[in-house]
Amino acid sequence: MKLSTFLKDKWIFLLSQTTIILFLALLLNAINIDAAANIFICLCIIAITTGCLALEYIKKNSFYTQLYNNLDSLEKKFYISSVITEPGFAEGAILTDVIRQASKSMSDELSIYRHMNNEYREYVETWIHEIKLPISCINLICENNKGEMAFSVKDELSRIEGYVEQALYYARSTNVEKDYIIREINLDTMVKGVLKKYSKQLIGVKAEPSFENLSHTVYGDPKWLEFVLGQLITNSIKYKKNTLKLKFSAVEEKDSILFFLEDNGIGIPENELTRIFDKGFTGTNGRNYAKSTGIGLYLCKQLCNKMHLSISAFSKNGTVISIKFPKDSRLLLEN
Repeated sequence: MKLSTFLKDKWIFLLSQTTIILFLALLLNAINIDAAANIFICLCIIAITTGCLALEYIKKNSFYTQLYNNLDSLEKKFYISSVITEPGFAEGAILTDVIRQASKSMSDELSIYRHMNNEYREYVETWIHEIKLPISCINLICENNKGEMAFSVKDELSRIEGYVEQALYYARSTNVEKDYIIREINLDTMVKGVLKKYSKQLIGVKAEPSFENLSHTVYGDPKWLEFVLGQLITNSIKYKKNTLKLKFSAVEEKDSILFFLEDNGIGIPENELTRIFDKGFTGTNGRNYAKSTGIGLYLCKQLCNKMHLSISAFSKNGTVISIKFPKDSRLLLEN
């Protein structure tokens, strides 16, 4: 609190005190009080007034300075009510009470919306698990009724399954601790397992995968990593240019393992590389070449962050996605 602000707020009090001192000086002079005594009395009143104002300013300035410092130090500002100190003046007590009541009201509202959000997420997860049953039944029917139509239906079903899986991981992405276990993973085994899962789509586009130096052990949640890799492979298929070539490789560094997935697709415009992991960002390719939701890469980024991994992309005669795995096995203990 600036001293000028404090004094400006006290202008009525200062004006009234000045009026009283002038009136008292004239009164004492009128009743023939000695001039020296008159001045002494007025100076005493001024000193007492100044002292009272100084004490009040120090008390209020200390409270408001501490309040702002606490506010600046908090990452979540709405927790200010839990660290606010009891002031020694009436206005501060009123302000403190208002802040605490407002904070409590906001916390109650947040609790209601958090509960509603949890219920909605649980419903979505349940619905996704339920929808998998009719999808499996349709797949079985197609298996028992071979033909061009059955093949087309199965192809569309695989796309539906991909979107259903994406919806499930999106619903869980805000609460991955519920289904999150860090384990040792062999890169070669994981990559080939995911390729097997997407074998039909890869065979359909006559993809040519290649592998280089994948005999490394990394740390992460197997299911989440398989989903991330699946999203990246799906994008490579979606944005292929000619015969799809996929190269899976890894490079060992001092404190990390760098995993690369490289394709020979249409690539990503350089000015969009920093935004491809943003939620809902589809980019030029997403609008021109395929119907994109802008959710897949966003989920990849969120899940990698939860697993203490960094993911990045660059374009070089196609697209290269890099995932950095720290070598620190203590991640196993943290989770």
